Amino acid sequence: EVQKLNQQLEEKNGEIQQMINQPPYEKEREILRLQKSLAEREKAQATSDVLCRSLTDETHQLQRKLASTAEMCQHLAKCLEEKQRKEKGNSDDHTPTRRPNELLDNETSLQALICNLQDENRMLKQKVAHV
Repeated sequence: EVQKLNQQLEEKNGEIQQMINQPPYEKEREILRLQKSLAEREKAQATSDVLCRSLTDETHQLQRKLASTAEMCQHLAKCLEEKQRKEKGNSDDHTPTRRPNELLDNETSLQALICNLQDENRMLKQKVAHV
């Protein structure tokens, strides 16, 4: 193991000697190549940072939209429950204030609206999960 390490040390010393013995223009070329590589990496990192910030902002925006959509769904559900309770109370009194077809149409449209909002809510959750 010691011999192996000594051999690796000799190889590294050889590389160092080779670098020292290189003509100055070779050293400068290597320095320029390394500087260019560093600049490319810094540019890639900056781009990555910008994309990260953008995705973070979009995530926060989608979370706010999801929260407001969920709030709207809850509000509509409460409204629907109240309306159904009122309609049930009115039907118990046997004094319908609207025609049955009109009530059915309103309930159907509310159900469709709730379904649409639930679909939108699901899609927003998927987008947030994706981001």
